[in-house]
Amino acid sequence: MSIKLDPRTKIYMILSVSTIVMMSATTPFLWAVRLIITIVPILLLIAEKRYASALRFFALYVTAVFINFRFLSAGSTGFFMAFLTGYCGIIVQFMPAFITAWYVVRTTKIDEFMSAMQKMHIPDGITISLAVIMRFFPTIKEEYGAIRDAMRMRGISLAGGDVIKMVEFRMIPLIFACVNIGDELSAAAITRGLGGKVKRSSVVELKLNIIDILLFVFFTIATTIFVFHKYFRL
Repeated sequence: MSIKLDPRTKIYMILSVSTIVMMSATTPFLWAVRLIITIVPILLLIAEKRYASALRFFALYVTAVFINFRFLSAGSTGFFMAFLTGYCGIIVQFMPAFITAWYVVRTTKIDEFMSAMQKMHIPDGITISLAVIMRFFPTIKEEYGAIRDAMRMRGISLAGGDVIKMVEFRMIPLIFACVNIGDELSAAAITRGLGGKVKRSSVVELKLNIIDILLFVFFTIATTIFVFHKYFRL
């Protein structure tokens, strides 16, 4: 069953998770809090039937945690092991925020996001910038997929050994696509009257439900416990 959350709840989730990931976990209790806040957006992805994304994120996070703790506790040395543990440490540190942001971008419609930002009285400059970013990266992914398929049809791939052509024929069209997408999104924003002096109306009616309230309470408690346990624990 799909869980439809208010965009304001999703924004609060990002802020709470980002606050926690910016602080290092130094005790098993703090690691447990980080693990719980990582599981929540994964479960929400499963509720949205995005099983592949949820499985990839879960597998990557669990693998990074295992490698990080396994080799750090063993005291392994060497350039490769130092690089591996450092890379896994970065994944463990910032993956919760990335998963949450991925969930928000993939499950939030632009009209809902704009309505939520307007209800929170966020300046139009910030709102429009965030809305463009939310549309920009998914569109770039679609464009890159189309370019990749076109190159495969022409026999240009990394497996064929022609690396230079692979980079040239994929990156240059992608760069031009980025420019065109930026222009198109700007034109769409002007057409919809974004940034105008008159207050915009919206057909989307946002309302917090019981799940939104529970998530608000949960992430508030998780953030408060993490901060107080880390900095004010006697």
